[in-house]
Amino acid sequence: MQPLAVLYDGHCRFCCGGARRLARWARPGSLRMVDFQAPGALDDFPGIDHANCMRHMILIAPDGRTYTGAEAIVRALATRGGLAKVGFLYYVPGIRQLSDLLYAGVARIRYRLPGKANECSSGTCRL
Repeated sequence: MQPLAVLYDGHCRFCCGGARRLARWARPGSLRMVDFQAPGALDDFPGIDHANCMRHMILIAPDGRTYTGAEAIVRALATRGGLAKVGFLYYVPGIRQLSDLLYAGVARIRYRLPGKANECSSGTCRL
């Protein structure tokens, strides 16, 4: 099975830490983590632009479907059996809207959120 591509902000310490945790929590080998800030990183993803990536994390399925923000996290975690069962809660009316609102708020201030200083080298985080 081809892995899901996860586009995250490699210039953000908070995002790098979150991407590492997401990769650990997902089923091994199910995600391909891509720092969209790296030169040429978006070349493999026609229709996905830098401005869109700056707004939220993007998950791209092998069939081309895209999921953003909180739903991208839920879809990535769904690759792990037990977490998939809990992920359905995201789709309960009200919870989805609240999750999306919270995600958008955190995304707007992500560069001001704490992260470990040693997570980044030369201003770019690595997984």
